[in-house]
Amino acid sequence: MNERVRLNVLGITYSQVHSGAYALLLAEDDGYYRIPVIVGSAEAQAIAICLENIVPPRPLAHDLMANINKAFGITLDEVFIYRFHEGVFSAEMLMTCDGRQVTIDSRTSDAVAMALRTHAPIYTTREILTTAGFKSSEKGAVSGDEPERHELSLDRYAVEELQRMLKKCVEREEYERAAEIQKVIQQKQQK
Repeated sequence: MNERVRLNVLGITYSQVHSGAYALLLAEDDGYYRIPVIVGSAEAQAIAICLENIVPPRPLAHDLMANINKAFGITLDEVFIYRFHEGVFSAEMLMTCDGRQVTIDSRTSDAVAMALRTHAPIYTTREILTTAGFKSSEKGAVSGDEPERHELSLDRYAVEELQRMLKKCVEREEYERAAEIQKVIQQKQQK
């Protein structure tokens, strides 16, 4: 059996290869390999919201699913990206309910969005990592910089979400980004 490798989510950025899509960047835990997973804008938003600790005014689909699981005592034990074929990753979620474990097939983006919300570990195989990934020059960094996590259009967010983002940017002293967010808030409030 191929060695399993734990992954961490580094962030979301625009895909430089697929127009209109985003790249979810997964990193080998304490290693050099990175895997870019192409995801759509809705999936990218679901992941980015969680990465930025944004609490939407109403639960999004992945939040709702995590809430339902919690209410019924279902836990997400892990996400396993088990295949890479013709540019597409396949994933499954290992879940437990009443002591019974069940494996559920999932899109990789949905499985990662759920893992982020439940703090479940994400794994792949060494073979997938070396076949579909690339090697970074540093552990924990991607060829110089961590990917931008703010790439989604600000127009997609509600004013309340934007205000929370603005507060975080100011706390982090990311004033240029804060100015962009403030401008969008003002435009939305004028409408």
